[in-house]
Amino acid sequence: MTPKNPVAAPHTHTAAVIYNPIKVDLDAIKAAVATEEAAAGWRATQFFPTSVDDPGQGAAQEALDAGVDLVIVAGGDGTVRAVAEIVHESAASLALLPSGTGNLFARNLELTLDDVEDAIRTAFTGVKRPVDLGLIEIRHGDGSLTKHAFLVMAGLGLDAKMLANTDEELKKKVGWLAYVSAIVKALLDKSELRVRYRLDGGRVKSVRAHTIIIGNCGSLQANVLLLPDAAVDDGFFDIAVLRPDGPFGWVQIAAKVFWENGVLRRTKLGSKVPTKDVHALNYVKAAEITMRLSGAEEIELDGDGLGDATAIKARLKPAGLNVMVPR
Repeated sequence: MTPKNPVAAPHTHTAAVIYNPIKVDLDAIKAAVATEEAAAGWRATQFFPTSVDDPGQGAAQEALDAGVDLVIVAGGDGTVRAVAEIVHESAASLALLPSGTGNLFARNLELTLDDVEDAIRTAFTGVKRPVDLGLIEIRHGDGSLTKHAFLVMAGLGLDAKMLANTDEELKKKVGWLAYVSAIVKALLDKSELRVRYRLDGGRVKSVRAHTIIIGNCGSLQANVLLLPDAAVDDGFFDIAVLRPDGPFGWVQIAAKVFWENGVLRRTKLGSKVPTKDVHALNYVKAAEITMRLSGAEEIELDGDGLGDATAIKARLKPAGLNVMVPR
């Protein structure tokens, strides 16, 4: 016979917060977590800081070894990427507390920014959204091979050089505007990428380009829509090849990105207007891409410089990560 007032079984769920101590208000986070974990009936949340030597992978592994079900990342895109690199191989879910300069992954998921209480509430009460994850192998100029994950974009050429030229102190003071001077420096660099590539096991092709972007998300800082067809759960990378031939080529790219993508594609009427490819900017889709470069070039993942690369192999892991989003 079932008792009239049965004692509820104790909850066994546990969360962890992995935080960048330079970018967050830890007291505010702990206060919000205490409220939401109590309301949800979860065990006490564990906290793991990142460091210069450990941008997130080590902390994530510590959290998983402690048996947590949910990992909340309080940091920028670089911290999210580092944590996702470990969490995607587990059953744990990921939640975001955007605390960086760009927060591009959170923006592309249309999550709330600059609201600690709302972000923590979503972590404990939201629903899981499966998203794709990029996995990449990089052959560096010294012959070494490294493996990484990324959620937003991998970039070669202007994209990576821009990040390499960005003043970190200025970035702390003015945010994404610090990239403006870095972009100018990168644009003055007349060198180009010479690449042999293969998409989804097809035939090998060659291209010369100023920049190559392998994207899982479409929007950049300042809500610039670089990859208009990109979606975090469609099972494909959206790849942009920028190859401007002089100033007119950059005008073509600007018109395509800022007018066509940024204005027309975001309106109901404009989205129905037929568009044409331009020579300076080409788009392709693929679930896997291999590239071999003629020389070592700078590469970045989700806003983090990863040194140089002479060859890469990137593949998409469909629904490779569960991210908490609002109900």
